[in-house]
Amino acid sequence: MHRDKIRVELGRRSYNIEIGKGLLTRAVFHKAENRKVLIVADTNTAPLYLEKATAGLEASGAEVHSFVIQPGEQHKTLKTVEDICSAAISAGLDRNSLMVALGGGVVGDLTGFASAIYMRGIGFIQIPTTLLAMVDSSVGGKTGADLPSGKNLIGAFHQPEQVIIDTDVLKTLPTGEAINGLAEVIKYGVIMDAELFTQLEAVKAKINREIISRCCGLKAKIVAEDEKESGIRAILNYGHTFGHAIELLSRFEISHGSAIAIGMAMAGALSTIAGIWKPTDQERQEHLLQMAGLPVRVSGFEPKAIFKAMQSDKKKLGNQLTLVIPVAIGKVELCRDLNEEQILEAIGSCCD
Repeated sequence: MHRDKIRVELGRRSYNIEIGKGLLTRAVFHKAENRKVLIVADTNTAPLYLEKATAGLEASGAEVHSFVIQPGEQHKTLKTVEDICSAAISAGLDRNSLMVALGGGVVGDLTGFASAIYMRGIGFIQIPTTLLAMVDSSVGGKTGADLPSGKNLIGAFHQPEQVIIDTDVLKTLPTGEAINGLAEVIKYGVIMDAELFTQLEAVKAKINREIISRCCGLKAKIVAEDEKESGIRAILNYGHTFGHAIELLSRFEISHGSAIAIGMAMAGALSTIAGIWKPTDQERQEHLLQMAGLPVRVSGFEPKAIFKAMQSDKKKLGNQLTLVIPVAIGKVELCRDLNEEQILEAIGSCCD
């Protein structure tokens, strides 16, 4: 059975991303042999995958324990991180042990953060179960939790030892959750891969293993070049400063993927207003997002409220917002000197 393997090159901390069908039913956990393991899942993923993951880890010679948390961004807090660490203590995990994140982006970020601080840092494995986590959050070592004032304001860079992507789990995703991940897939096309963008247009945003692997390869390349986001990795935040503000204002009732799609539309509108990219490229971006089932407009919020919420973005330098702006399909640039009136106009153009 075909399996893709992508290497994230980070010297001694390099690791593989393995992508294929049925990986959870086989002993692919090369890093778990003779180690104590705490699997962290949520109440959505545990009934579906916990038994398979446990069997796979045990087949690799691990002593397996598990801990189940509540799902959703509202539980992405320091309290949940503390609960995970307490479960690790109860399970007897030591400095040679592993945590395994079995779930979407919230589970992955929380488990990664807990593993980064438990006993000053232990290993962890990512098993992403959503498209969003597969192509984005499971790769690259960003971990963290939210504060009431903003997303991911606390956290650490802590690379996994292994990422295992079983594409069979996509069959069990609710339709909305599958659509949620498409925003990040389309993002890769806009920021750095015009060929991927054209491919997505041709297949009407339908996902397969090859597209997932391509996205992971793009992310791996950027992470290897700029692990801690001091340079090029910042382009992965395309649409996110707008999108995170929308998520925050909606109290996370608007999903991450929907918020990022709207944020991409706002970033494109800003670039068009500033005369940087063609209106036809903005039309292509919005058409592909809508083809994928994602929104490009938001209702119920004033542009000034969204702009104010953007000020809590952790990528802000001094008093300047750093925004990723599209130049052409497949190319973006970082801008810090954009006009506030133009930003408000761009936000307003995507508000009902």
